[in-house]
Amino acid sequence: MFRKFTPYLLVAPLIAFIAVFTYVPIVSSINLSFRSWNFMSPDMPFVGLENYTRLLGSSDFWNSLRVTTIFAVVSVPIRLVLALLIASYLKREALSSRTLRGALFLPSVTSTVSIAVVFSWVFSTDYGMANAVLGWFGLGKVHWMQDPQLALFVLIFINTWKQLGYDVVIYIAGLQAVPQELYDAAAMDGGKRFQVFRRVTVPLIMPTTYFLLVISVIEAFQVFTIINVMTHGGPAGATDMLVHLLYRTGFVLFDIGTGSALAVLLFVLLIALALIKSRVIGRRVHYES
Repeated sequence: MFRKFTPYLLVAPLIAFIAVFTYVPIVSSINLSFRSWNFMSPDMPFVGLENYTRLLGSSDFWNSLRVTTIFAVVSVPIRLVLALLIASYLKREALSSRTLRGALFLPSVTSTVSIAVVFSWVFSTDYGMANAVLGWFGLGKVHWMQDPQLALFVLIFINTWKQLGYDVVIYIAGLQAVPQELYDAAAMDGGKRFQVFRRVTVPLIMPTTYFLLVISVIEAFQVFTIINVMTHGGPAGATDMLVHLLYRTGFVLFDIGTGSALAVLLFVLLIALALIKSRVIGRRVHYES
């Protein structure tokens, strides 16, 4: 009889870990979103939907939602297209390909804080490498991180550089799973390289693309460290994304109720996006049996 419960006992520590550090905080955040609390007071009076009403009536929230949407809409397609093109070249089992894979993947496992600090120097107005390169061509200095029109796109570039290697590795795994016989058959039928790529490769790696799309959108909506280190949401709120607004509301202004309401809205938004992607794109995904 003991053997029947052995599998459950083996996964019990993991389930307990997930429950304590995932499900309990989610339930606590939902509870706090209906209360007023400043981290210090022992009282947490119930205020109903007041936190949500205040949040939805705040211009900061709508600005953060707009900035986050722009970040995701611009960065995710760039990441996926670049990753697929690079993976198509690096899928060969050659020493040079394996070396480049490792070089591309290295930023994905590098500390985000370290990357943000280094790029703060790179895009510094006075002594940064970016302006130094522009100076070689006789161009003037660019205020990369002080210009509201540029700051967000600098962050998109940095985040793409950091996450691209992960996407490339996943795409390489998907490309290597495509049977070589299909490429041989397409070549015998006179298919051009681009035609084979569009008609054979792209449809067969749709499960990989769908997975990366879901992961990339979630990651884009949760970017925080680069913003907190490099811009603090500025200039003029141009990089104040949702998670940074959540941090500022809850842990700087100590408005835990409104911060929790924002966390709940972000959670609901990501669930809604996942369902939309499942309905729109998921139908085009076909898994090999």
